[in-house]
Amino acid sequence: MLPAPRHGHRPREVASAPIPTPYGQFQARAFETPSGHVHLALVAGEIDDGESLLTRLHSECLTGDAFGSLRCDCGVQLRSALRTVAAEGRGIVLYLGGHEGRGIGLVDKLRAYVQQDLGADTVDANLQLGLHADARDYGEAADVLTALGVRSVRLLSNNPAKAAGLRGGGVAVESLRPLRTSAHRRNRAYLETKEARLGHLRPTGPAPAELAEVPVDVARLLGPLRPRADRPAVVVKYAQTLDGRIATRTGDARWISGESERRVAHGMRAGCDAVLIGARTLLHDDPQLTVRMVPGASPLRVVLDSTLRTPPTAKVLSDDAATLILCRPGADPVRRRELAATGASVREVPEDADGVQIDAVLALLRSSGVASLLVEGGGRVITSLLRAGAVDRLVVSLSPTIIGAGVEAVGGLGIDRIADGIRLTDRSVHLAGDDVLLAFDVQQRPGL
Repeated sequence: MLPAPRHGHRPREVASAPIPTPYGQFQARAFETPSGHVHLALVAGEIDDGESLLTRLHSECLTGDAFGSLRCDCGVQLRSALRTVAAEGRGIVLYLGGHEGRGIGLVDKLRAYVQQDLGADTVDANLQLGLHADARDYGEAADVLTALGVRSVRLLSNNPAKAAGLRGGGVAVESLRPLRTSAHRRNRAYLETKEARLGHLRPTGPAPAELAEVPVDVARLLGPLRPRADRPAVVVKYAQTLDGRIATRTGDARWISGESERRVAHGMRAGCDAVLIGARTLLHDDPQLTVRMVPGASPLRVVLDSTLRTPPTAKVLSDDAATLILCRPGADPVRRRELAATGASVREVPEDADGVQIDAVLALLRSSGVASLLVEGGGRVITSLLRAGAVDRLVVSLSPTIIGAGVEAVGGLGIDRIADGIRLTDRSVHLAGDDVLLAFDVQQRPGL
């Protein structure tokens, strides 16, 4: 016989159907509860014995889960939990209705966002509206798990209150396993506040299945990322051999750095609003520019392609991450229609002798809401940005490899005296496998 539910009435299962996901198939079982909310149990595998089930209690978050909002890490945690439970082959992701905004509801959550934009943290924003910092209750979650026959769980969560709520409802919690996420500049303060003021665990637990740990503090690599009114904060990152080459004479660049360093690069992408490359890099390397090696949100992908040479089969057009291609006025109208048909946005910007005007590109991105931009190459783009004085942060990865003649990262800058060179300050050094990462602030030259 099942124990009596804490709320006096049992949740009632009202529907069940298989749900295939990118991570595997789950059985979706919907439960109506006395509060009027519907909780959805996504069940993987056989759970008949109810013991030691890998379980995630996921609070409803429309903005994060459905729209991918970067103000929180909810969508990333949901996808990580589905991946982790599916990889184990047995477990539950319980999606809890009525928990929007830590229980204050969607409208009040949006009102709290306004308070946050005025300077309040995620706790004080709720309090200033006369609301609870966290109004969630996990009694019904325990009741649903009990109705499913669950006796003990290994809980995927950064929030100890969820474990306490399950224990109070009669479900044993064997362990609390933090869900790892890569912070974005827009949610870093939010995550720090949850840890400092709500007692959440630091989101640095074991990585989801098939994702390893990021070996470097990505936030330190990226720096404070302070955008300007006319352009985003710009971070240039590239990997080079010990003798200063980013590719061989034939253009081959795979792989200069090791897997650990590439994982760091994915973490840097997850921390920025957009990632930018030039057309030559796209044509030669065909990168996807998504976040695949770490749990995080993929940034907007920006390609500088003045003459629209990007093929419709390019990997940056092969998935549902957003892509923006910037070209000169009057570029090939046929190719423009082909690229637009893939879902990419194609925009015109003024041109100059090097292709598209860097200042115009950065102004367009800033006006589109991009506050932080990661630039991954190639050499012409990096050189143009440095020449324009538009780089705030430089991260260079050194690989223990020598190839001799090849492609250099930075071309001519018109500098004839060492004293006139671009100065780099506030150096930090990081190790990622066999690679060494050097990070600097870029000191702007007078007049730029």
